[in-house]
Amino acid sequence: MPIARRALPGLLALLAAPGARAQRLADSATLLMPGPDGAPAALWAARVAAGLTRGLPHAVALHSIAVGGPDGVTAANRFATTEGAEGRTLLVLPGAAAHARLIGESRARYPVEGWLPLCAAWGGAVLAGRAPLPAAGLGRPIRLALPGPDAPEAAALLGLDLAQVPASPVLGLAGPAAEQALARGEVDAIVLSGAAPLRQAALLGAAPWCELDTPSRRDHPELPALSAVATAAPVALGAAQAGFAALRLRAAVVLPALTSADQVAVWRRAALRWQEEEARDMPETLALVGAEARTAMAALFPPPEGVLAYREWLLRRLNWQAA
Repeated sequence: MPIARRALPGLLALLAAPGARAQRLADSATLLMPGPDGAPAALWAARVAAGLTRGLPHAVALHSIAVGGPDGVTAANRFATTEGAEGRTLLVLPGAAAHARLIGESRARYPVEGWLPLCAAWGGAVLAGRAPLPAAGLGRPIRLALPGPDAPEAAALLGLDLAQVPASPVLGLAGPAAEQALARGEVDAIVLSGAAPLRQAALLGAAPWCELDTPSRRDHPELPALSAVATAAPVALGAAQAGFAALRLRAAVVLPALTSADQVAVWRRAALRWQEEEARDMPETLALVGAEARTAMAALFPPPEGVLAYREWLLRRLNWQAA
């Protein structure tokens, strides 16, 4: 039906209203990511960038720039200077960068708690050993392989402490070195994280003892949750689970805190396209978007008393304090 001429001014005013404007991004945007080029974070970022751009309502050139090292701290510091970018700058945030902030690493000068999660690759994390997990207070201490006191894996030791299971750290062991130490009987337990930790445990001939769970996610409900056997105040448990979350977050794409709601909505619809493609092409990776990503990542940010509890435990138990 034709629109009456006298109705045109009102219709134009309606279309110009904030809620009815066409949601449009700039023609180009930047995706900051941890370096170096060709590293796992960069390869993941390339897939995310491709999926996001295919899901946008119009063509946007999304330029990926590698900054700093694989822990993502340098890239996050750079991103923190772009708060007024209005959806034109995004960041690939690995769990290590959030953990650096948690433990008080002096290089981590960014307000990661306020950034807006767009999408995330989430993995599992389990504690595994070659013998059954001893009961609380019984047996000799478990020798637990850890990369170092400043690594997210250290939260597994905190979890054992909260469960009153005697354990002693064996530092300097990560990845294949930890696996080899377990095979030689030099340690009793290791932390396995990634896309398929249960399969990894089976390949090592190790028994998965428990899941390093976070408050909002149980991805291996067939295992006991470490939080379920921990006898501790919620503050201490939340501190441990923040470390578990840093282990489980492989990477996330985040927007600046001040990004407008319209811009966030456009990017989140594009993230749904990435999620569909990731489920098809990388079925072992748990792809989270929107509220699900925000809820999962919330465990990374305990309240101030939880942050303090974790840092005090690191000093007391492992004699480690951030520079």
